[in-house]
Amino acid sequence: MKILVDENIPIMTVNHLRELGHNVRDIRNTSDEGSADAALWGIAIREGRLLITTDRGFTEYRTIRHHGILIVRLRQPNRLKIHQSVLRAMQKFGEEQWSSLLVVVRDAIMSTSRAGGPVDAA
Repeated sequence: MKILVDENIPIMTVNHLRELGHNVRDIRNTSDEGSADAALWGIAIREGRLLITTDRGFTEYRTIRHHGILIVRLRQPNRLKIHQSVLRAMQKFGEEQWSSLLVVVRDAIMSTSRAGGPVDAA
């Protein structure tokens, strides 16, 4: 699966996802690091990638067709908790289920919503 991770996702998570065979693009230490949400969104759509972040601002894209958005929103986040939350969501949904799926992982719950129709690469 093709994945784009925001710089707020732990490197241990990036490494683990790669070990699982995913094609992970990490924007850390690239010219895209620190980019505005709209720029990251453009990368995710253009490259057909699931976006993983802790930035709740990406919920604004929930009605737009996309390749998947995973947002981790914890009360007291740390690297391990974020890592565990990402892995829990990745295990819950198969690659074919992520298209236009928004998953928000919180401390005790995981909420989902889906935009309609197939993804348009814009």
